[in-house]
Amino acid sequence: MELKEKISGLIITFNEEKNIREILDDFSICDEIIVVDSFSSDQTVSIAKQNPKVKIIQHVFEDFTKQRNVALDAAANDWVLFLDGDERITPELQQEIISELNKSDKNDAYYFYRKFYFAGKPVNFSGTQTDKNFRLFRRSKCRYIAEKKVHETLGVNGSIGVFNNKLQHFSVSDYESYRRKMIHYGELKGQELFAKGKQFNILTQYLKSAFKFFKTYVLRLGFLDGKEGCQLSVLQTLSVFETYESLKKEQVKSKLV
Repeated sequence: MELKEKISGLIITFNEEKNIREILDDFSICDEIIVVDSFSSDQTVSIAKQNPKVKIIQHVFEDFTKQRNVALDAAANDWVLFLDGDERITPELQQEIISELNKSDKNDAYYFYRKFYFAGKPVNFSGTQTDKNFRLFRRSKCRYIAEKKVHETLGVNGSIGVFNNKLQHFSVSDYESYRRKMIHYGELKGQELFAKGKQFNILTQYLKSAFKFFKTYVLRLGFLDGKEGCQLSVLQTLSVFETYESLKKEQVKSKLV
């Protein structure tokens, strides 16, 4: 089935050499691909340049939202497909995208549900069962909200649809890399809380961390995912704990200035 709309494929990268070839292949329905790279030290950029559709933009990383909005501003088309390096589009999902965009009464933004994998093993619970994100939308109707430094939030001024087929999400290649990612997310979230005027409280830190583990492992049925469910619950709890460590550091720095 031929796609009638022109689409820009967008991705932000940093040291994604292990993923970049595959993810660029998933932009096959796009007529241009914008790669916003934060000065990777590996072969990400050189590999990406081998694809004739790719345009590279080097931009210093401040937070995920700013990087994403840089990519949006660089796109030539109104419709954009915005993917992460650890996401993959199945053939079924690609056909659903084409079919939907060929309709005359399409929506302005679409949620993609994601199927989560831990080191190649599918995870069915642990809070992943309702995981969804906007990945296909009109630039003219959408913008990432500036105040969100992590877990970026797309503001949509229009109608919203949901795809039936899931996006494959290979977020965890191994325990250690995911631990570093969760710590990084926590640091950014702490900076976000500080910018909103939040104050550090050690009781809040420990209560929220404990509840995060209980919610992920018990309420969201993480225990049914076995060892992987336990590890995911621990690492998501670590991210919450690091959020408040980061908030505390920002407060200390502000008093020293």
